[in-house]
Amino acid sequence: MTASNAPVRQSSVRAHNLALVLQTVANSPDPISRASVAGATGLTRATVSALVDDLIAGALLAEVDPAPRSGAGRPAAGLRPAADGPAGLGLEINVDYRAACVVDLTGTVRHHLVEAGDQRGPGSLDGLTRLAARALRLARAEGLTVAGAALAVPGLVSAGGVVRVAPNLGWQDVAVGSQLHGLPLMVDNEANLAALSELGTGDLPPSFVYISGEIGIGAGIVLNGALYRGVRGWSGEIGHIPIDSAGPRCRCGARGCLEQYAGQEAMLSAAGVTSVESLAGADLTVAGTALGTAIATVVNLLDVDTVVLGGIYAPLLPGLHDAIDAEIARRVLTADWSPVRLRAATLGPDAAVRGAAGAVLRGVLDDPAAYLAR
Repeated sequence: MTASNAPVRQSSVRAHNLALVLQTVANSPDPISRASVAGATGLTRATVSALVDDLIAGALLAEVDPAPRSGAGRPAAGLRPAADGPAGLGLEINVDYRAACVVDLTGTVRHHLVEAGDQRGPGSLDGLTRLAARALRLARAEGLTVAGAALAVPGLVSAGGVVRVAPNLGWQDVAVGSQLHGLPLMVDNEANLAALSELGTGDLPPSFVYISGEIGIGAGIVLNGALYRGVRGWSGEIGHIPIDSAGPRCRCGARGCLEQYAGQEAMLSAAGVTSVESLAGADLTVAGTALGTAIATVVNLLDVDTVVLGGIYAPLLPGLHDAIDAEIARRVLTADWSPVRLRAATLGPDAAVRGAAGAVLRGVLDDPAAYLAR
């Protein structure tokens, strides 16, 4: 390989080091001193001190009083992400609700808004825009600077914020756009964002599959700590794995898809109830068997040992578990010596909207120089 002769700009070095320092502080479980940051990063103390001053001036870091100590010497002040600095606006649109949340750089949810109602059809974007405006007003009233917005949708998303298809919303080639209320807007699949949100909780292995159960069913695939998107960014459509080719017609046009057995509407209809809460006492064998069949297919293909069930599946896991587990035992080739762990999502039904806000904040952590320049 031929080495590049292009010079490294000083601004690029500074941008890299700003991100390195900010991420080191953000990843520390406790407030960390400047000297400890220098030790962890390999940067000189003088360089770290100058970078920290810039990050504090930009409201990305804050100093906290040092803990009392009995030994000799003056204790060093600690550093932590600033709670009153940049925040991310997360948005989610699903078949029967829309949601917004504001999360600050410490990971604290400052505001969370949910509006129930039928969201089918592209006209539902108007209601989402109004909900986003409410969340922005609340955030700005607290003095937060919203760095950007991200929208989670249950569909296939292309570059430029175009939702190619979201069958359960009735969307086809809907251009959401790249701006919202003057903020940069990113759009992603809701299961992808939920998977990244769960990954951020810190108690999962580096490879797992997150399955989001709503009226539609999606999956976020995390391999070696990174989201696997596929060639065109459209991976994870587990809801359309065929369970029975002669089964009921799906909104996608095919027959017998997983969603027709384990989607929210299918489960409510089979149980003869009208609320998700009522499903907790229902017989979920049919849904669990279909879901277990699909999960076994995914595990055989990807060789993961952990499956996280989110959305309505999280609270219903006790009623689904045995049927899912039976299919995994029957169908996964390695089940006898490498068991598959099923677990409920830590963040429950809020994982996608919180993951959307987190995606904005990851952008700040990855490139604080660009944020400061704005």
